[in-house]
Amino acid sequence: MSFRILGVDPGLTRCGLGVVDSGRGRGLRLVDVGVARTAPEDPLSERLRAIADEIEAWIARLEPDAVAVEQVFAQHNVRTVTGTAQVAGLAMVAASRARVPVALHTPSEVKAAVTGSGRAEKAQVQEMVRRLLELPEIPRPADAADALALAITHAWRAHAVGSVHQAAGSRQTPAQQAWAAAEAQSRTAGRTRARFPGR
Repeated sequence: MSFRILGVDPGLTRCGLGVVDSGRGRGLRLVDVGVARTAPEDPLSERLRAIADEIEAWIARLEPDAVAVEQVFAQHNVRTVTGTAQVAGLAMVAASRARVPVALHTPSEVKAAVTGSGRAEKAQVQEMVRRLLELPEIPRPADAADALALAITHAWRAHAVGSVHQAAGSRQTPAQQAWAAAEAQSRTAGRTRARFPGR
């Protein structure tokens, strides 16, 4: 039995979309990968509609068991982070309408899951995506590889917490252990900020 995950790397000009099937253990298989593009000169409403249509089409065509979206954080470029957050919201709404569970993953969680280090460079993550999926080359543009990294992260999270067809007593890989540690640290930090907002 396999578990299919759609990874969404949100972006207004380029929105990465990647689907993988996760089997038992570390088994991963590429299903499809691509990028939804919009032109900066087009009206914002039309760009958002185009991306929403594309995400919904991917969900309808490939029928994922879960959708993994990158969690958006504030950046120096307010315009960029606003567009990214809007697209992330579109992905969550599309998944919700299709009754597909949604998960948010931070960049550090993705890096830890794929490479074993939460401080890995983007190039390292993309190369590991290529290796894990046994691809002849890294998917381009980078948004496509990032979407696959999100899908892999969610697949390995499911195995790490034992929620999806994990054989009893099986061992976690170093990358899975690193992901679990990053997730625990993120949750602890979140609880601290909730209790002490000024910190």
